[in-house]
Amino acid sequence: MNVLLVYPRSPDSFWSFKHALPFVSKKAAFPPLGLLTVAAMLPRSWRLKLVDLNVSALSDEELGWADCVFLSGMIVHKDSARRIAQRCAALGKTLVAGGPLFTTGHGEFPEIRHFVLGEAEEMMGELVADLENGTLRATYRSAGWPDVRKAPVPRWDLIELASYVTMPVQFSRGCPFNCEFCDIVAMNGRVPRTKEPAQVVRELEALRRRGWRDMVFLVDDNFIGNRKRTRELLAELVRWRARTGTRMGFLTEASVNLADHPELCELMAQAGFKKVFVGIETPSQAGLEESRKQQNTKRDLAAAVRTIQQAGLEVMGGFIVGFDSDPVDIFRRQFEFIQKAGVVTAMVGLLNALPHTDLYRRLAREGRLLAESCGDNTGAAINFITRLDRDFLIDGYRELMRKLYEPAHYYRRIRIFLRSYRPRGPAARLSGADVRAFLKSLWVLGLREAGRWQYWRFLLSSLFAGPKKFRAAMELSILGFHFRRVATRL
Repeated sequence: MNVLLVYPRSPDSFWSFKHALPFVSKKAAFPPLGLLTVAAMLPRSWRLKLVDLNVSALSDEELGWADCVFLSGMIVHKDSARRIAQRCAALGKTLVAGGPLFTTGHGEFPEIRHFVLGEAEEMMGELVADLENGTLRATYRSAGWPDVRKAPVPRWDLIELASYVTMPVQFSRGCPFNCEFCDIVAMNGRVPRTKEPAQVVRELEALRRRGWRDMVFLVDDNFIGNRKRTRELLAELVRWRARTGTRMGFLTEASVNLADHPELCELMAQAGFKKVFVGIETPSQAGLEESRKQQNTKRDLAAAVRTIQQAGLEVMGGFIVGFDSDPVDIFRRQFEFIQKAGVVTAMVGLLNALPHTDLYRRLAREGRLLAESCGDNTGAAINFITRLDRDFLIDGYRELMRKLYEPAHYYRRIRIFLRSYRPRGPAARLSGADVRAFLKSLWVLGLREAGRWQYWRFLLSSLFAGPKKFRAAMELSILGFHFRRVATRL
């Protein structure tokens, strides 16, 4: 059987990193881990092709070759996924759709006849048998939470690794916290399920043997959701690094209480972790309590950020505006907090109600829902009736984003970060792409773009920060170019 696996095109957003990709001569930030994992569950006798629309176009010849098309995506991919589904329908192709977009929103795709809802591991045997027998059902849904220890090594051979900036690997699914706006518990459960450390190392070793030497994103919902298992994995990663001499670096997502566990931070640095995304959300205690972000309350969030930075990890922060309790000066407070804490990569979004979240259910009861979420809360869109004036929120959000990424404010924030940052652990590999990116930045940021004088002053001051800090500074300056481009188009 010929199976074509298709991943939709991502829109231009803060998360796409589209405007930073040319600096490193890459086509996309990450490959589609879900499809690569699903591909590994299919019979080896089947012929598989994967098309990531962020890397290459989908041709009629490829669709014509396929006996069946597998389509996956997230809510943000809705429009691109619909176009793919319509092409398949026009050609009479059997299409099976799965992933977060369809798990929560399959009712919006009448042109698709077959869905895999939820995690796929436990139902793949049935799906394969039904495909071979020509008896596909309308829906396949897992009865519980699959054992991730049974997940196979992804089919890295189906992609061109050189097209991507970072490779994704998963250690756990689920999060112990149930924030009102978040759909992780609905999608993956409240009790984190973890792979065996040796299993994760096998996946990394498969990447290493295929020649991957750069960054790896541990895409867990919360990397420290099960701290005991996290310690075991980190110890195994330290041993693997010593055994193989790999220069891979890691980034991940974790809750802010990582700052309460210095031994975990130390292990992460030793294992090669360089960055961690933290959901900070808001400096407003009322907003944290409203959203049930209990792990963030009753603590000095700026101090927690500094603790993590001093442990050798850059903190990438998630922030939200639009809570019912937000005061009218929330934009000023967000700006001042982000600047003071030195959260250089500040992903600020407008609150949106995602399907199956407690927020969605509450707003539905209150009669305040206006539409389904577009999946990109960093766009100027809100899908519910807000307490603060809607136009005031959208205008304030746009102004906040532009102000955050103005060169003067942005470079100042990097300097603040560098003062706290204490690079530790093994150095990440310096590649030819890194050198070329730096040289391109001299032209684009130093000569062509607005803010070039601020760039040169920043560059000169960073030269005295030390090699590891200088590298981080130059990478952040390039990312700022992307964020600035997106912010000015909001």
